[in-house]
Amino acid sequence: MASSSTPKYNSNSLESSSNKRTLKDGTNWEQNEEIPRLPGETRVTDKDVIYMCPFNGPVKGRVYITNYRLYLRSVENDMRNLRFALKQEGHSRRDIFEVLTKYAFPQSHNLLFFAFVNEEKFSENGWMVYNPMSEYRRQGLPNERWRVTFINEHYGLCDTYPSLLVVPYNATDDDLKKVAAFRSRNRIPVLSWIHPETQAVIMRCSQPLVGMSGKRNKDDERYLDIIREANGQISKLTIYDARPNVNAVANKATGGGYESEDAYPNAELFFLDIHNIHVMRESLKKLKDIVYPNVEESHWLSSLESTHWLEHIKLVLTGAIQVADKVSSERSSVLVHCSDGWDRTAQLTSLAMLMLDSYYRTIEGFEVLVQKEWISFGHKFASRIGHGDKNHADADRSPIFLQFIDCVWQMSKQFPTAFEFNEQFLITILDHLYSCRFGTFLYNSESLREKEKVTEKTLSLWSLINSEKSKYTNPFYTKELNRALYPVASMRHLELWVNYYIRWNPRIRQQQPNPVEQRYMELLALRDDYIRRLEELQITNNSKISNSSASSASPSQMMSQVQTHF
Repeated sequence: MASSSTPKYNSNSLESSSNKRTLKDGTNWEQNEEIPRLPGETRVTDKDVIYMCPFNGPVKGRVYITNYRLYLRSVENDMRNLRFALKQEGHSRRDIFEVLTKYAFPQSHNLLFFAFVNEEKFSENGWMVYNPMSEYRRQGLPNERWRVTFINEHYGLCDTYPSLLVVPYNATDDDLKKVAAFRSRNRIPVLSWIHPETQAVIMRCSQPLVGMSGKRNKDDERYLDIIREANGQISKLTIYDARPNVNAVANKATGGGYESEDAYPNAELFFLDIHNIHVMRESLKKLKDIVYPNVEESHWLSSLESTHWLEHIKLVLTGAIQVADKVSSERSSVLVHCSDGWDRTAQLTSLAMLMLDSYYRTIEGFEVLVQKEWISFGHKFASRIGHGDKNHADADRSPIFLQFIDCVWQMSKQFPTAFEFNEQFLITILDHLYSCRFGTFLYNSESLREKEKVTEKTLSLWSLINSEKSKYTNPFYTKELNRALYPVASMRHLELWVNYYIRWNPRIRQQQPNPVEQRYMELLALRDDYIRRLEELQITNNSKISNSSASSASPSQMMSQVQTHF
């Protein structure tokens, strides 16, 4: 359940103002209503409370609970961690706690996500943004070396992969079935992206099922050779295993493992030392502890270092740079995997593609990237975020997608003119990663979304964004084709994303909006206004000249003009 707060207001000033205003989350507030509501949002209950504010002490207010979120009226700042004190009146405290718990965790109480009752209307249909066949055609696929297969059309080969896959032309569907038996969760190596010039590719998959006994699979070994030969390369196929070496070895005990040199003589393996979901979860917890509710100025740098958050960001970026450079500079195809191929693998492939392909740096292109590499390829959003689930101690929770967006933000800071989207675009994506207002990030896989008819029954986040693109557009964006971006993945060049992680702390409020960006947008608007005026003057002037010519012409000349025209 989302939380929000509304500022203190004067009823007289409301009467004299407009009847409706739009809040920063896009909600329209009819001023005669007690609280702003989205279409489909209904009020459940409300009660007078005392808010235990960590900054200003106890504050009296009234809390409203809807089927989508919680509103707290009279608090001037928007807080994320809420503590209330209520008067003891019978069982009223228990009642409001039960209502709050019920609507905060709908999945645990057999309720629908708000996305399924959301009745908002948008001018754009975000579900039309991503069409896998169109995206592969944009990349120049299929071709004489790569083909599209529908072997997974009904998710029979792999229930966490999309229905449409691109594989080597020389690999048959029977080959794919044999390879699937040797890959964790049947997640076989498939194509994510192909370089338009070198024809080197980025492939993704899960770990091989080697186990402690060191099993081998001739079909898997042959399949990786086919991938290597598909772009005519003589050198070895490069395999990037996202895990630390020790973790990959430990995975053998549970039946997993990695590609050994003996079994895959035509491949070279590199470990990228990116830690697992549990390490990342603990790192984010430590980060939260140092930014809320108090930020200790005297120990800030050492406290931030102790969280290791930026170290993890550095390792993810470093790994993606290696993938991108191998494909672009060394013209070598690469295969990327971690354990199951839906967490660190998605981070690496999508960031490498962002570095290599300028299309993904546009608003629409980035939406396609997220839909393709994260949503359709089975990143477990439901498990990692825990949508509507009251079990907040679930070991599957982890901020993997948040890390990816943080890495994108780091890149946008280093290349301020290379991305069409702005910071607000990234923050909006993260806000709705958790909000359940849209169906975009619900469930763990494409097959489950299809089963729940998500595209038919819910709205896409891209509908909201694409209906008001100017709000999310970077005014400094300069379109460039085929320029590879390699960010500096050094601790000296990475910084904490204050406007996201500490935005709710009123004591560390960033200047909003950016004054340089705001001034630039004002100048652009001024330019557009001058161009419009110039066009109007030209039209008026042309009209006057035309009228003057017509009035001075003789009847025979006018007839001549008409006859000539026809």
